[in-house]
Amino acid sequence: MTDLAAVKRALAAQRIETPSWAFGNSGTRFKVFAQAGVPRTPEEKIADAGMVHRFTGVAPTVALHIPWDKVGDYAALTRYAADQGVGIGAINTNVFQDDDYKLGSVTNPDPGIRRKATDHLLEAIDIMDQTGSRDLKLWFADGLNYPGQDDLRNRQDRLAAALRETYDRLGAHQRMLLEYKLFEPAFYATDVPDWGTSYAHCVELGERAVVCIDTGHHAPGTNIEFIVAFLLRQKKLGAFDFNSRFYADDDLMAGAADPFQLFRIMNEIIRGDALDPAYGINFMLDQCHNIEAKIPAIIRSVMNVQEASAKALLVDRDALATAQNNGDVLEANSILMDAYNTDVRPLLAEVRADAGLDPDPIAAYRRSGYQEKIVAERVGGTQAGWGA
Repeated sequence: MTDLAAVKRALAAQRIETPSWAFGNSGTRFKVFAQAGVPRTPEEKIADAGMVHRFTGVAPTVALHIPWDKVGDYAALTRYAADQGVGIGAINTNVFQDDDYKLGSVTNPDPGIRRKATDHLLEAIDIMDQTGSRDLKLWFADGLNYPGQDDLRNRQDRLAAALRETYDRLGAHQRMLLEYKLFEPAFYATDVPDWGTSYAHCVELGERAVVCIDTGHHAPGTNIEFIVAFLLRQKKLGAFDFNSRFYADDDLMAGAADPFQLFRIMNEIIRGDALDPAYGINFMLDQCHNIEAKIPAIIRSVMNVQEASAKALLVDRDALATAQNNGDVLEANSILMDAYNTDVRPLLAEVRADAGLDPDPIAAYRRSGYQEKIVAERVGGTQAGWGA
């Protein structure tokens, strides 16, 4: 039998990081649809993140993206975040929007461009030093569109050299999170295309280099929970970028396209005793689309991750192990499905009420008047959206 008190304690302790860029205007390569009231500055993004934490109680940090969130005084930005009830989380780098990076950044055949890209990674660590951030998150768009365009092995050597220089600059309390992506914007070969490539580089670097899984960065049908189980076993799973996809890197709200997949992922997290923040996994959202209202969509993603986690916590582990050991295929599957089919919304409402929160975060946000306030106040200026 599942200990409901223990389940509620685990849910109350859960932490989910929000991304600054998800609060601004964003969209596809075809169109960005502007919304009234979206942030114009990093401070306004952080204020919105503070509202998500206010209504959910489990989102106490916000990740920054440099240079989208570049400011002159990061210590002051950190103090401002504290005033909004949140802290600065992972620092994300950007080596994919500059014209110089058309043929790659740290894997570019031009040593001058490689130097420029690596210097940006080192700059991000300088920012971490000022914000107190633990995690440096790296994603590289580097890759090739055509066979013969560049030497595949040389590009791996260039990547390894840049990662090594960056890793050696990390402080004792800091980590490198290496993300991967199957394709896009490169279509023939991506320099970090999968978890195995990321894992191999992290093993080579050392214990403070770990893999970041973006749930939208895989081929259709990929068994992501297997990747989670493997990396947990190797102690190399450092972070998630949670979002949903139907076809490719859709960056939709977490759990929107395939909530059962999110449950299966969280089931492996619970199986590995890795939900507790002390384990060290950064459970971050990475949604970035163009039609839904920003703050309610992020609150919904947080709630979806909470619901998947609650269901995974309700799995009867003893009964499941017995069925598995007895080779009882149907019973084992039934135990897992019973947990997934449980309506956990009343349980999470109790957890929120116990924490002094409204049981329905979306409804509470809508009643708060905050959306109307930012629409009225955030007029003029350049909106700090995706690609700003």
